[in-house]
Amino acid sequence: MLGSAVTAFWRRRQQAVLALGHARADIGDRRQLGEWVAAFNPEIIINCAAFTQVDRCETERQHALEINGSAVANVVAVAQQAGARLIHISSDYVFDGAATAPYVEASPTDPQSVYGESKLVGEIEALKYERSLVVRASWLFGPGGPNFVTTMCRLMTQGKGPLRVVDDQVGCPTYTPFLARALWELAREDVSGIVHYCNREAVSWHGFATEIAHFVAPRAEVLPVPTTEFPRPAPRPAYSVLETSHFEATIGRRVEPWIAGLVAYLQ
Repeated sequence: MLGSAVTAFWRRRQQAVLALGHARADIGDRRQLGEWVAAFNPEIIINCAAFTQVDRCETERQHALEINGSAVANVVAVAQQAGARLIHISSDYVFDGAATAPYVEASPTDPQSVYGESKLVGEIEALKYERSLVVRASWLFGPGGPNFVTTMCRLMTQGKGPLRVVDDQVGCPTYTPFLARALWELAREDVSGIVHYCNREAVSWHGFATEIAHFVAPRAEVLPVPTTEFPRPAPRPAYSVLETSHFEATIGRRVEPWIAGLVAYLQ
């Protein structure tokens, strides 16, 4: 989902892009990655690859730690081989979700799930390279992959009674084409370290679903329920709002409102 958005954005700006899916480039295979890098000689490598099925990560811990964590060392190695910058995508799940104010880049990390743990390992690996930028993002939606908006649209148009959506988890939805633009801007500024990017403003899943219903199925009933009604293998952060002032100061603009991304996606 994100990889296709990044590829499309870069190509619209007449950039040469080598977009590699898992079938062509497994990030667990350093030799294979090295061959692609040697052939293409990239200036920037953007790692959008991840094992993002949060609940499966709980039962496939080793696989999650390999793909989201230790395999990032392979990407670092080939970036160093090419002398390329590395932009690595991370997640709000590296935090504990217990905050009451937005997380800044320097906030203490304390992942509560295997997915979050594995993403934190990936950050650590990426930041061993001085030309790496870790971009933490949250609640991604957009073309090309399963996501909350697509699921809500399907359920709402089926019209099978009221929808029950949790209202005690708060975060910031992020439209993948907007994130792709942000990555482009950060690349042009030659930023390294960690940067938070998400769309504004913070909202609960219930609030997000209600807004989707406004456009898709105005008569749909969306009921707020607590997280306890939907027990899942992996704990979800109650509060995972990322502070984006560092991004805004660096790039010189505000992050986009997620409602604009929602409208663009639905259109």
